[in-house]
Amino acid sequence: MKAGTSKIDITCRDVGAPAYCVSDETKEHIPKELWDKKITVDDPLYLKALVLDDGQRKIALITMDVTAVGSRTITQNLLNDSADDFMPRLRKRLHADHGLSPNCVTVCASHTHPPGRLLCSDDEQIDLAAEAVGKAIENLVPVKIGSASAYNRSLTVNRTLMMKDGSDYTLRACNPLPPDEEVEQLRPVDAEVGVLRVDRLDGSPLAVVYNFASHLLIGTPGWNITADFPGVTSNFLETMLGSNAMAFFIQGAGGDAQEAMEADIEHPRWGRAFGVSLGESVLEAFRKAHPGDARIALATETVDFPLRKDIPEVIAALRKEQAALMASTRYTSLNFKAFLPLYLKYSLNPDAPLIHAYRYLHAQECGNPGFQALDERNRLAVEKYLSSIRAMERMARNEEKIATLLRHEEIINTLGTDKLSAEIQGIRIGDCVLITAPMEVLSETGLQLKRISPFPHTLIASNTNGYFHYAPPASYYARGGYESTECLLAPEWEVAYFDAVERILHSEGFGNK
Repeated sequence: MKAGTSKIDITCRDVGAPAYCVSDETKEHIPKELWDKKITVDDPLYLKALVLDDGQRKIALITMDVTAVGSRTITQNLLNDSADDFMPRLRKRLHADHGLSPNCVTVCASHTHPPGRLLCSDDEQIDLAAEAVGKAIENLVPVKIGSASAYNRSLTVNRTLMMKDGSDYTLRACNPLPPDEEVEQLRPVDAEVGVLRVDRLDGSPLAVVYNFASHLLIGTPGWNITADFPGVTSNFLETMLGSNAMAFFIQGAGGDAQEAMEADIEHPRWGRAFGVSLGESVLEAFRKAHPGDARIALATETVDFPLRKDIPEVIAALRKEQAALMASTRYTSLNFKAFLPLYLKYSLNPDAPLIHAYRYLHAQECGNPGFQALDERNRLAVEKYLSSIRAMERMARNEEKIATLLRHEEIINTLGTDKLSAEIQGIRIGDCVLITAPMEVLSETGLQLKRISPFPHTLIASNTNGYFHYAPPASYYARGGYESTECLLAPEWEVAYFDAVERILHSEGFGNK
């Protein structure tokens, strides 16, 4: 086996220009506070290329610090950095320049989330990617490869709250948290840190590929262009390993995984601590890997994923609920100015909320029911106000759902089809298998894929070779969580995907164990 690496800066060059192209068509989908945001770079974004050649097959694994690839139309230009034709153009260019077969080129997006434009121009992305792959080919040296894994359960949490009423409630910046007493449990996350170790024959490290399910929502304090914590992790690894080793981040099944500190509103968000902690876990797995001889096996499947048709019915049900919630706010007698002092009084002193306790005792001795009657009315008024607040919070969440569903209905109508075709790749390198997905797959899907894989180490590369938004398990759709709302695919996508994965894992020549 031979391997070569290269990296190149692909950060947007237009520092100081508007981060968004705000127009009448796009501004309704862009938060108003971001309309005037300017492009500012906190740390650079890179395209990295790892080329592997076992003498019979040559593959290029490319990682990019970007939210998604090939995502312009399917996000209504909200993710505007990668053109719809990015993958076919890149594969055509790499075939022409370097003789790489199209199905031997894999591009993984990190899913970094800072708002606005991130990357250089479309043509420059293709030119720089071809240049990076060319340099990686020039740098090919004999290597040995091994794989291992570690676990870090402290970094992420599943952001989907399973509610006692059978629904799902997703932790998001634009959603108020539900009442604690209504929460039943959290869903699991995939805490595995999968690692592919690539060493030169003298034992010095050439590359480390690490796979972790996350969402890259921490960023930097200024919320500007950043590679987020994978940038920190990769720099940490490259410094610790030395020998000009290069670190490659591959996004896992992180569709519903969220950095545990992301919702912290009392401390500045910065991915440095997270990145170093993840880096330490990568090193733990790296040390456990035992590099040896390896071969490459490749299998691909083209899958037709059906688009959902139930959006009008879901919107109608939400609007019916909105009307009921609005009606429930009738007879709210207090305003906020009156509510807040009453709420505090009845919370701090439930037995004698309005005045000193001796006055209540004196009234009781005199047979005066005034305080007791007033307390009953006030408590009812306070509870009604709280009920109306909860209705308002649910209505705000529902309005976000309706707007999202309407946008996705527009996207599906624009696409003008009832299905989207995509390539699923299976790449075996030694005893490690990489399975791709052109969407944000959720934790349950990632864990299930690892359960059915017959190989010792299985990495799930989501947001790879394209972008179809979220892909929740079929059983999640009726529960109404964010991922099943921010979703273009029909529930049947799941069966189609796993059927393709099974064919890949057990295909002739893939070398399943």
